[in-house]
Amino acid sequence: MPNRPQPPEPPQQPEPPLWEQWAAGTAQPDDGALRDGERLQKVLAQTGYGSRRVCEELITAGRVTVNGTVAILGARIDPEIDLVEVDGRPVPVRAGLVYYLLNKPTGVVSTAKDTHGRPTVVDFVPEEPRVYPVGRLDAETEGLLILTNDGELTNRLTHPKFGVEKEYLANVEPAPVSPRALRTLRDGVELDDGLTAPARVSQPEPGLLRITIHEGRNRQVRRMCDAVGHHVIRLVRVRIGPLSDRRLAPGEWRPLDAAEVRQLINATPSEVISPDVPKRGDLKARSSRPG
Repeated sequence: MPNRPQPPEPPQQPEPPLWEQWAAGTAQPDDGALRDGERLQKVLAQTGYGSRRVCEELITAGRVTVNGTVAILGARIDPEIDLVEVDGRPVPVRAGLVYYLLNKPTGVVSTAKDTHGRPTVVDFVPEEPRVYPVGRLDAETEGLLILTNDGELTNRLTHPKFGVEKEYLANVEPAPVSPRALRTLRDGVELDDGLTAPARVSQPEPGLLRITIHEGRNRQVRRMCDAVGHHVIRLVRVRIGPLSDRRLAPGEWRPLDAAEVRQLINATPSEVISPDVPKRGDLKARSSRPG
């Protein structure tokens, strides 16, 4: 009887990379190192932290955590639910996060909706996905404002304990401002809600002040100047943390790139957000109004 042909052998699966083999041998059953999801170094690379090789080095150096646990090479994550941090700072890994930088004109309110029908900052950016302003500028203050749907970054940029700097140019009258008044602005001004923190203040030309603060009180810069006898006639925010952009005209906006988002994250101290701060996904911007 002739021999029957043998069925072909099934194709062999390619051998996994060595780092996955190592992770499989060292992972605990519940640590999620090889669970379903995306490779951690791939996700980090997509956020702009560098090449996958660079991101692998971050992981092996112990600088990356997932949900508070130091990650190992070979870990997989679910970007929709896992909290990834590098050097203690959260990394925006969820899909669909957007970041806009707007040069807010005067007469525009820093809310998502206004009951009086006034134009709002969200009128200037795409309708979808829905975004919220990071902090606020009062209606008559111009300048840079970030809008995003990243609740975690919003918390870090607006919570007082992170102390992110905001820089303003203020035209005041009468001019010039005396050295004594400048010193008072720098050392702290007694307002009705308490003494302000030290600020950096200079006078590039008579009646023009450059003021850098890291608090977020309501109309703070205007009230500081009023307290030393100088009324603000024009106020423009020109910098938020490391971000500035002289090319944006009033009413114009642009998306932030991955490097700029990373700069904003790095501008906040590497500490855990306290429990009283809204949790991830809470997109309501805080009501700080430093203008």
